[in-house]
Formats: sequence, structure tokens, C-alpha cells
Amino acid sequence: MIDALLIMGLLAAVLGGLLGFASVRLRPHTDPVVEQINALLPQTQCGQCLYPGCRPYAEAIAAGEAPINRCPPGGQATIRQLADLLDREPEPLDARHGSTPERSMVALIDEPACIGCTLCIQACPVDAILGARGQMHTVLHEECTGCELCLDPCPVDCIALLPRDARTAA
Repeated sequence: MIDALLIMGLLAAVLGGLLGFASVRLRPHTDPVVEQINALLPQTQCGQCLYPGCRPYAEAIAAGEAPINRCPPGGQATIRQLADLLDREPEPLDARHGSTPERSMVALIDEPACIGCTLCIQACPVDAILGARGQMHTVLHEECTGCELCLDPCPVDCIALLPRDARTAA
């Protein structure tokens, strides 16, 4: 019995050491410029830039594969910050990728109609929707960007976008 415990303890220590070594030595190299670009992007993960998220867009900018003006949620302020960081001239927002949202709209869930499917939670790029499977969901209005990405996945159409002022007045 004691022999088995000693062997298991030794095996756990060896495997733990190997995992620790691998996590340090085999960690992919991160480019500090990519990190700085990514930190400037709004992290909405909306895909309007034609990349699946802010980090892939940051990597493409750093590699010179994408221009700095494809981020509607970041708007002109983000373009200026990227231009300063990369020592480039600021460009106007590329309108083919959308316009800068005014954050004047906010999602509102008709909670009694919500079936708790979690599809809206999965679609929300900023984690502004709370809930659990089989339970009603609600929107954290301070976090909601009004991006509309939660509308289409909802199978019961219980989500609406309302002007922020109307939501607070209701």
C-alpha cells in the first residue's frame, strides 16, 4: 500500500515537472507589437474587419497584411492610436466595414419569453448577456454595445434593440 502511494506520488511529481517545463519552454513567442495593437482594439470580436476577432486583426496589422482603418467599433480614435503606435498616417475609417456605432442602442430581452437556449450568450462578443441553460437571460446594459449579434440566433425573437434612453425610461 505504501509502495503504491510512493510510486503514485513520484509519478505525479515527475509529470508535474514535465508539464511545468513544457509550459515555459514550449510557450509560443508573442510579439510585443501585436500585444500593443491588440490592447488598443476594442475587443468586441465583431468580425467587421473581416478577421475572426481583435487578436487576429492585430496580428494582420503587425504583419503588414491589413490596414489600420477596418475597426468600426474602435472608430477614428482607435485609428489615431494605431497610427501613433505604428508611426503611420491616420486614415479615415473604411466605410466598407461599417460605421462607428454611437452606442445609442442596447439589447433588451423579454425575460418571460426567453427559453434559456444560451444562443444569445454564445453570440455576444462582449459577454453582456447573463443566464444559464433553461433559465431566462438578462443583458448587462452597461456592457452592451448594441452590435445586434444576439438578435439573429434567438429562436423565439425575444431580444429587441432599444434606444438607451428609452430603456432607462421604461
